[in-house]
Amino acid sequence: MGIQDTVLSREHGYAGEFEDSEDWKPENGHRFERFDKSFSRSGRFKEKAVASDQEFQGIVGSSAALKEVLDLVRAVAPTDSTVLIHGETGTGKELIARAIHQRSNRSNKTFVSVNCAALAPTLIASELFGHERGAFTGAMQQRQGRFELASGGTIFLDEVGELPLDTQVALLRVLQEREFERVGGTRSIKVDVRVIAATNRELEAAVANGTFRSDLFYRLNVFPIEVPPLRERKEDIPLLVEHFVERSSEKIGKQFCKIARRTLELCQSYHWPGNIRELQNVVERSVIVSSEDMFRVDEAWLSRNSRRVPGPDPGCQSAKPDSSPERQIIEAALAESRGRVSGPCGAAAKLGIPPSTLESRIRALNISKVQFKFSEPGAVVSSGRRRTSGCPA
Repeated sequence: MGIQDTVLSREHGYAGEFEDSEDWKPENGHRFERFDKSFSRSGRFKEKAVASDQEFQGIVGSSAALKEVLDLVRAVAPTDSTVLIHGETGTGKELIARAIHQRSNRSNKTFVSVNCAALAPTLIASELFGHERGAFTGAMQQRQGRFELASGGTIFLDEVGELPLDTQVALLRVLQEREFERVGGTRSIKVDVRVIAATNRELEAAVANGTFRSDLFYRLNVFPIEVPPLRERKEDIPLLVEHFVERSSEKIGKQFCKIARRTLELCQSYHWPGNIRELQNVVERSVIVSSEDMFRVDEAWLSRNSRRVPGPDPGCQSAKPDSSPERQIIEAALAESRGRVSGPCGAAAKLGIPPSTLESRIRALNISKVQFKFSEPGAVVSSGRRRTSGCPA
């Protein structure tokens, strides 16, 4: 099987790990169909993905952890059972909820998403169940709530653990009786809606301390699904990086030919406390500042973010401050630029970051620029290969 047969697009349902392949080049007649604008890389896919666009829109990955989640989605989607999705912030709980809706018998009906944590406590009941005219100050007309708008379809209650106790009582009635009353109303309204809830809190602990009703918890927890954090599915990171590069570059109007292998290694070694949402933000930021056709992520961003993580990634040994990867990268760039930070031949340009950002990191790491003034130009560590500076000394 040739490389042109093993390099397959996500649109065809394939994903996998990156492997070195020196002979993979467009001029050799090989095709890479994943990106519309001839996006290519030195790599190939070698295993099938379980999350293709045709089956689970927007969900990208091929790991065993993700496969277990999607198997649960396939099992529960055709039913009308209530689902409670657990997972850390940024893991894609709403994507899982949408996948359940899309594979259900309600897929041609409305999907209504509500972030319970974003609603003011005094307005949550009105937002969910609607209100009658004159129910409270400012209620100038009757208004339908989210449950009425979702009738016949699915309602997704994100961060359901943030609901106040009085609203929890009303939600419990909807789950039990399939009816509710608008705020200020006296007429019971029947509703046919499937409820999917999500939380990043331990609801069992909230039940124990009295901030979440136990009867509501058991009504919601009919079919629990646990979405794994990104650090538990690191084999999906290369495909996710490529997916977000495609989306961000198309939105911004840029084009990349390759993804730096060092960038993939950095992303797979990072802890990602913000999970997929953090990865997406880092990729978009990198697309914005990148000025060449090879996509790279600034290692300093991940090094800086890693200090917010409470502990090191399991299995990884913390580096001493004086030998941190960030310090090594900055010192290598300063050595190549002979201590210059700004300008086209400065270290900031070589690292692809603003001079003010680099100056800030130099001060934070207590690096002396003077020591590099008379040094010989060296290797740019962040580029992954030795390079001789073309700038004058």
